[in-house]
Amino acid sequence: MVALKHGYADAVQEDRCAPRTKLAIPAQLRVSGGGTFRTVVHDLSIAGFSASSIGRLHPEQACWLTLPGLQSIEARVVWWNHSIAGAAFENMLAAEVLDDLLSVWRAPKGGGVTRSCLF
Repeated sequence: MVALKHGYADAVQEDRCAPRTKLAIPAQLRVSGGGTFRTVVHDLSIAGFSASSIGRLHPEQACWLTLPGLQSIEARVVWWNHSIAGAAFENMLAAEVLDDLLSVWRAPKGGGVTRSCLF
């Protein structure tokens, strides 16, 4: 029997309530109690993202992601593993905003480089 988890962050990670698109977007991330640092977003959906983080991030930690052309978006860290963090947005992105970002940043069909380094 599978234990049911409650909460938006758990649903995002367990159910993948929104398709995630692999990409590489240069961005900035600020974690509660810390400064802003440059990062690369590796996947994105209306519900959340994963991004590079040299420093360890902790589940439930508040963070703010700033994508090119957008204001900071509040999120909560869900997981951290080998310098990659996953987070759930506090409020889902509008589908139109996601579509605009994907039209600019989506990797070309047939692959493309999705790995990245921090700049």
